[in-house]
Formats: sequence, structure tokens, C-alpha cells
Amino acid sequence: MTHSQQPYQGSVLDHSQRKYQTIDAVVSPVGPLKVLSKVEMAKLLDASQSGLYSLFRSCALAVLNSGNYMDDGKELLERYKNFSIRVLQEERGIKLDIKGAPASAFVDGKMIRGITEHLFAVLRDVLYASAEIQNNPKFDLDTQEGTTDAVFHMLRNAMALQSGVEPKLIVCWGGHSISREEYDYTKEVGYQMGLRGLDICTGCGPGAMKGPMKGANIGHAKQRIKAGRYLGITEPGIIAAEAPNPMVNELVILPDIEKRLEAFVRSGHGIVVFPGGAGTAEEILYLLGILLHPDNRDIPFPVIFTGPEDSAEYFERIHEFIGTTLGEEAQQRYQIIVNDPPKVAREMLEGVKHVREFRRHTDDAFYFNWQLKIDPDFQRPFVPNHENMRSLALHKNQAPHELAANLRRVFSGIVAGNVKDEGIRAIEQHGHFEIHGDPEVMLPVDELLASFVAQNRMKLPGRTYRPCYRII
Repeated sequence: MTHSQQPYQGSVLDHSQRKYQTIDAVVSPVGPLKVLSKVEMAKLLDASQSGLYSLFRSCALAVLNSGNYMDDGKELLERYKNFSIRVLQEERGIKLDIKGAPASAFVDGKMIRGITEHLFAVLRDVLYASAEIQNNPKFDLDTQEGTTDAVFHMLRNAMALQSGVEPKLIVCWGGHSISREEYDYTKEVGYQMGLRGLDICTGCGPGAMKGPMKGANIGHAKQRIKAGRYLGITEPGIIAAEAPNPMVNELVILPDIEKRLEAFVRSGHGIVVFPGGAGTAEEILYLLGILLHPDNRDIPFPVIFTGPEDSAEYFERIHEFIGTTLGEEAQQRYQIIVNDPPKVAREMLEGVKHVREFRRHTDDAFYFNWQLKIDPDFQRPFVPNHENMRSLALHKNQAPHELAANLRRVFSGIVAGNVKDEGIRAIEQHGHFEIHGDPEVMLPVDELLASFVAQNRMKLPGRTYRPCYRII
């Protein structure tokens, strides 16, 4: 057996008058963590028992909850209050001692192979970032070069960078809270890209993150492509709300949202954006802010906004918002294609060809976009607390790419208040985030957010949305 469990025990937890079956197990690793030195094992053991335990526990629980869709990290932690996980050191390696895990992670008492892999990916990434990246003088995280180098090392440690492979990794962004029609559309776009040999990278959650992967998987199967990639990139604050969907065959956890976003644009060769909410708006603003930097104007990077006919209004709102706040130049960095999956795939394939030619001409790596200029404003972790949200510079007396950075932080804070455990608790304790700025910026922000609420794009279907912000 590639992974093993000790005889398990089943139990039942009661949360809000609902019962959730759980299982205890001892799990052996799969992948690169099978073989570790005694020094490496000791380091893992120390880290897992330190202040990192809470982070490790919450990410592991999210992975074990894969397939049980919710968008509230606080609810997940409360649902499985008795969940615990320990790293066991043995002569032949390490094991994970798990108690109170969601029963859905097991089949006939044995943990599902893909979930086991993701569980050890959590161990690999969370502890590697702590032991090797953070507080390591080798990586100056206050500089652009140091942060980019850190992102590279974390992706390489996760074996997410594949040398000698032609560019074909397409990043797909979009909301977890989308309609059935929109979900089916994302699947069809993924299918068309899979037929053309393109791989998929997403934020790894449900909705517009699952659909393209599922579609591409079918497309790859029809073309007899056996090594299709379905790469999920996430971060600790969001994984509990957007657990890896079943299609993800590679999982990477970056330490914060900024490094996660940089991982997307450094490793991907093009981006398709589906309808979404505040999180998708954050990703769009991050991307456009980077592409608007003068040093990046000549770097090819195909970007397509797409959805079914009924989502045309969504993209009209987004397009109008971008034009009002960032200007016409920002609008020229993407194209909008409505209700035409084959065209999306063809245009993306053509765009990737330009990326390949440019990388060859400039002798840049296919697997990591080193040439892209990313200012520290886009790399510095933003803590979405009440003070920082009130202090954002939201006015037009700054360069468009700088305004984009601050607008990105607005939506990052709203995402935190909507779905992240820490953000939800902050809102419960201190009330709404207050967002101040010039009317010519704040009015479009208010209108865009209101349209998201009206279109039910802020929470999963069937859940009532309670705003976590107030525009001043």
C-alpha cells in the first residue's frame, strides 16, 4: 500500500444541531516526503509543535474537507473543533497521526489517495516556508528580487516548475459562487483548451476553479494526453474557505495572498478570467497593475475575460470600472469574449505562441517569467485590519499601476471579511471595514460591489450575504 492507516475509530461531532462523522487514522506519506534525513525529520517535528501548529492544522483540515463545499473558514474550524494532527517521527520516516478528520476523506476506512497527497503537500509547503524562507537572510522579502526568488524556491520545492516543457499552462480565475450555467461554461472552455493540449492552473476551489480543470481533463482524455496538469495554488487564509477540488493533481500553498498571486503570473503563460466576485476583482486589479507598469508594456501576456451570454453584464460592469478608475490603457490589456469557448481556446493558444517566441528571443525560462517587473507594492503582504482598510490611498493623484495596487487591497480586505476565519472574527468584534477615498474612485467601487451583491456573487448559493464593509 502506498499509504497506510492504523485501525480507525469513527465518531460523531455535533455542530449547530448537525452531526458530522469523523475518523481517526495514522497516515504514511506519499511523494518526496517518503525519504527524509534525521535532521529534516527533527526540523519538521519541531516546527509542527511550535506556533505553526494552528496554521498547519487549519490547512490540513481544509484539505481533508475537500468536496464538502463551504465558503466560511470560521465555520469549518468550529464544525470540527476536536480535529488534531501530529507529526510522528519514526526510524523509517514520518507519519501523521490524525484525530477527528471528516469521514468524507476516507473510503472504507482508507484515506483517498489524492487527499493523502494534498495532506503531505500542506506539510511540505507550510513547514518549508517557515523553516527555509521566512526569517532567512538569504531571502530579503523587503525587496522585489528577494520576494521573487522566494516564490521561485517555494514553487521549485513543490516541483511545480517543469523545465524542458513548452509553454502551455493557463491560469483560470473566477468565482466559487457562480450559477450552473456559468459553471458549465467554464467546463466547456476547459474542454476546448484541453483538446488543444493546454494545462490548467486555478485557485483550486469550487465553481470557476473546478470547471476548467474538469473540462480540460475530458479534453486531455480524448486526445490521449496522460500527463495533464491541474495545478492548484492557494494560501493558508483562503484554503479553508476554498478547499482543493477533486480535480487538482498538484497542490501548492504559498504563505500569503501576494506570493500566491505572484506565483500565478510567474508560472502561467496566459490567464482566462470567468465571472466572480470580490476575489476575482482583486486578481484582475493585481494583474492589470503589473501589466500597466512601464517595464512590462512589451511583454506578451494573453488575458481573456469570458462567460456565457447571461454574464455579459458582469463583464460590462468590470470593463466600465476598469476604464473609470485605471483608464483606457488598462482596458487594452485584455479582450472580452462572450459565449464562445472554442474562440477562447484558439485565442489563448495563439497568445501562448507569442509568449513562447518572446521567451526564446529573450532567453527567458519557459517555466518561470523572470522578466516581469513586480513592484514591492504588489508583493508586500497587506494585513486587512480596520486601521489598514481606513488608511488606503484611494485617489487618482497617482500612477494607474499604483492605484491598481491600492484598489486590489480594498477587494483583498473584503475577501478576508467574507470568508477568512481571521477576517470574519475581526468584523464580528469591531464591525464593518470602513473604506475612505475620493468620490471619483469610491463611487465606481461602491457600484461594482453592489452589482456583485445583486448578482449573488459574494457567497455560495443559498447563503445570505452580510456585507463586511461600508463605503465612506
